[in-house]
Parts: sequence; C-alpha cells; structure tokens
Amino acid sequence: MRFKGVITFVSILLFTFTARAQNDSILVNGRDTIRYTYTPITTESRARLGKISNHLGQSVTSKSCDKKFDFTFVVAPSYSNSTSLTIGAMAAGVYRIDEKECTIQPSTVSIFANASIIGVYNVGIDGINIFKDDKNRLKYRLSFGSNPLDFWGIGYQAAKENSPLQYRSNKRQIEVSYYRQIIDNLYIGARVNFDYIYCTKYTSTLFLDYLNGEKTLYSATGLSLLLEYDTRDFIPNPYRGVFIGLQGMFRPKALGRIEYNCWRVNLNVAYYQKLWRGGILAVDLYGEFNSRHTPWLFNAQLGGQNRMRGYYEGRFSDKNVVTFQAEIRQKVWQNIGVAAWGGVGNCFATIEKFELSHTLPNYGVGLRWEFKERVNLRLDYGFGCRVGGKLINGLLVSINEAF
Repeated sequence: MRFKGVITFVSILLFTFTARAQNDSILVNGRDTIRYTYTPITTESRARLGKISNHLGQSVTSKSCDKKFDFTFVVAPSYSNSTSLTIGAMAAGVYRIDEKECTIQPSTVSIFANASIIGVYNVGIDGINIFKDDKNRLKYRLSFGSNPLDFWGIGYQAAKENSPLQYRSNKRQIEVSYYRQIIDNLYIGARVNFDYIYCTKYTSTLFLDYLNGEKTLYSATGLSLLLEYDTRDFIPNPYRGVFIGLQGMFRPKALGRIEYNCWRVNLNVAYYQKLWRGGILAVDLYGEFNSRHTPWLFNAQLGGQNRMRGYYEGRFSDKNVVTFQAEIRQKVWQNIGVAAWGGVGNCFATIEKFELSHTLPNYGVGLRWEFKERVNLRLDYGFGCRVGGKLINGLLVSINEAF
C-alpha cells in the first residue's frame, strides 16, 4: 500500500505539471536520453532549462491587479486510503472587487470535482469575497457527493477494536457566512448552513448495532454566531499573522430531521511567522464540541484534508475533538516547495471521559506547487498511530494549505 502511494505521489507531480490551462508549452526532443556521464551545459541546454524554469514559474506572477479575474485550471490524480485512486479537476480564481486597490488581499474562489474508481464523486464550490476596504466578507461553500466508506463505530475504543463495515455516505451541504469588521482585524458575523446526510448500501446488520440505536438519515439547519480576529496577510496561504475564530451553532429540531435541539462550539487558533528566506512556521489549535444528543453523522472527526492528515477520515469520531499541529513550509526552487508537520489529536464523548492516553500522533511531509501566486497544489503524505501492528498512513492532494 505504501509503495502504491509513492508511485501515485510521483504521478501526481508529473501529471499536474502538464495540466495547466495556459498557452505556453515545453518542446521536448524525443531523441534525448539520460546519460550517467558528465556533459558541460551548452547554450542549447541552457536555453532548454530556461524554458522549463519559465514554465514552472510563470503563472506565479500576480495578475489580480491587471485584470478583473485571474483563472487557472488543474487536473490531477490522487490517492488516499479512503478514496482510492481519484481523478480531480480543480479550478482557482483570484479577483478584486476594486481592481485599483492592490493593498487589500484579493478574493478567491475554488471549484472542484473528483471521481474515483471505487465510486466516489464530489462536486462543489467554495470561496471568500473581500469587499471594498475589507470591511465586509462573504464566505460560501456548496458541495454534494457520495462516498463508499468504512465504519468502525463511535468513539476511540470502537476505532481501535472493531472490524470495519462498509456503507455509502451521501451528502448535500450548503454554507454561507457574512462578516462585518467592527474594529481593525476583528469581525463579527452570522452563518447559515444546511446538511442532508444519509447512509445506503451497508453490507451487514452489524452496522446498525454499531450505531447504538441511531438512524441512518439526518438533516439539519445550523444557525451560527461568529467572532473572528484575523491579521493573516492572505487567507488561503498565510505567510504571517494570527487567526482566532469562535463559532457557536444551534440546530433546532424544527428545521430538520433530528430528534433533539443540538448545539456545537468551534474554537480555532492559528499563528503564522516567517522564519528565514522562504521558510514559514504555521501552528494550529482546533477544538470542536457537540451536545450530547448530536446525531452521529454530525460528530466531530479526526482525519481529512486539513487536520490529522493520513488518518482514515471518520475512523476516530465522537462528540468532541481537539487537535494541535505545527508545520514548517519551505520554498526550495522557483514555485516548488516542501512542508513537514507534526501534531496530536484526541476524540472523546464528554469532558469527564477525556483520556490523555487516547491522544493520537500525526506527522508527515508534503510537496507544494505554487501554480498561481500564493495558491498551491498541495500533496501531503501523513502518518498516524499503529493499530493491530499496521501504521496508519495516507496520501492527500488539495488546493491551498491545510490551515
């Protein structure tokens, strides 16, 4: 499995370098061969290297002040232990409401679609709209998809001891947030989100036993108040700044198919600092806390694209989750960079049931391709704990940094 991951990692890198929606190209002489002897660099060779360098670095130049909308398209394969081999199409756009105001960070939008050989599909759009003078912000995300998943049950012990069962998760999700700046860097806002999630094709009646009496279909409307302190210089890929976000959500049973009124609280603290030339330190602390009657499909989860990378998303899940991670990001050549991170995470049912011994490790390395200024194609290989003598690991690909 690890060997497959390495092969896929290399194929992603090679494929994405040739999948940009640009008019430039690289001329490759089909008769050239690789020789294990030293040959001095000729004028012709130097010109060829220059073409490659320009191809890899050209699109990084900012055009958000030169035109109203700067758009790049990327197609790339990926592999993870939860989705298998996937082909994804990702588009990123950078724009400004007032193209003459280049001191305010630009707005961004990402459109994504992917499908895998095991039947995964996901389609969606997300972005943030920065209004004039950055006094108001509008964030949005819309997605729908279907994914065959493994399920171990709910809680730390279930994830460690149970055998996985298969089912298909189907999701429809909409989220819209609006923020207003009240003083410098401090925003207050509101969010409305709707989630419709249901399970199909579970292959064993034991699956229902794992749920402890809970249902296989839930929908809910969330109404949230938000408070954010944000000094990041560029939200998708910060080089410096602090972010502190607090969200309180209420899910009334009258606006969904849930049996109880539920609540959720999220706390996120992140810090970014330049260390040296091309080097960035990024630190992230995250907590999610749900009420006792929150349905299992809305539980907090470890794993995924942003936190505890490499874990099978949802294997470790419960009402509450706390994670911490620190990452060093280093630009190495042109618009190519690398990253390395380490972190920990814990899932638990209640504060009283929190066990320090249940804390899980996380670490990994990554490769970055900055295909547009401050917008990266991110490839990460993450590792976790050992279960049954096997090391948890997984390969991920995404646009923008993990946090």
